[in-house]
Amino acid sequence: MYSIIYSQGKFIHKDALLFPIEDRGSQFGDGVYEVIRIYEGNIYLLDDHIERLYRSLQAIYIQIKETPEQMKRALHELISRNNITQDSFIYLQITRGSAERNHIFPEHATPNVYAYVKDHPRPNDSLQYGVDVITLPDERWSNCYIKSLNLLPNVLAKQSANKQGAYEAVLEKDGIVTEGSSSNIFLIKDGTIYTHPLTKQILNGCVRMAITRFADELAIPFKEEPFTVDALFTADEIFLTSSLSEVLPIVKVNQTLIGKGTPGTITRQLQRQYEIDAPITKAKVFG
Repeated sequence: MYSIIYSQGKFIHKDALLFPIEDRGSQFGDGVYEVIRIYEGNIYLLDDHIERLYRSLQAIYIQIKETPEQMKRALHELISRNNITQDSFIYLQITRGSAERNHIFPEHATPNVYAYVKDHPRPNDSLQYGVDVITLPDERWSNCYIKSLNLLPNVLAKQSANKQGAYEAVLEKDGIVTEGSSSNIFLIKDGTIYTHPLTKQILNGCVRMAITRFADELAIPFKEEPFTVDALFTADEIFLTSSLSEVLPIVKVNQTLIGKGTPGTITRQLQRQYEIDAPITKAKVFG
């Protein structure tokens, strides 16, 4: 983690961050967050992340003093103050604030805000060769469109995948694939990309939004339609997306090979388009 962080409208050393013990984020998960990708010191998809941040804040009735434009300027300054030139990410968290523990919203609490930067290289091997996943029941709450701090079901699903040697857990509800524990899931069949439609059951990932643009730019048919777990096993290609995973091929589901067991042609097209769209100028994997 880089030494300078942003908190409560100021830039301070990370060791100086101090919130009272009764922060509602730690006690209730009463807050939201964003993970924002940086390539070579440049922020990717910042507008999409900040728009989603403020939608999440509005959904749980938190108001902060920073406007979206002020928040964007603060994050750019955070990068500048830390002299960021590497591939990295910003973690930004906002909670309702600190107050005596009570389920009811405190009347006069000031939201706790902080953001830091941490190095994070691209997952080149996984991008090149693909990853394995498992399927699990989706046991999360009904408002997954909010990027909230309530991530225990996601953590447990990701841990189950890790214990089985898999990269991700693909979640399903009543046999329908929703998304991954920390990603969006896409299926390709007969040249068409499918993904779960936007509902409260999934998070509208910023890279997911980019994929809709890429499909249009590449003239690839794209449908937001539900698909079943069984459909995964007859798919031509599957991939997942997230800010840190980018466009990541899935080559095996529950130990079953998908297609030829290698990243497919359309996934490769999307990966190349991602590198064109993102501010990546060095060490391209597919450029």
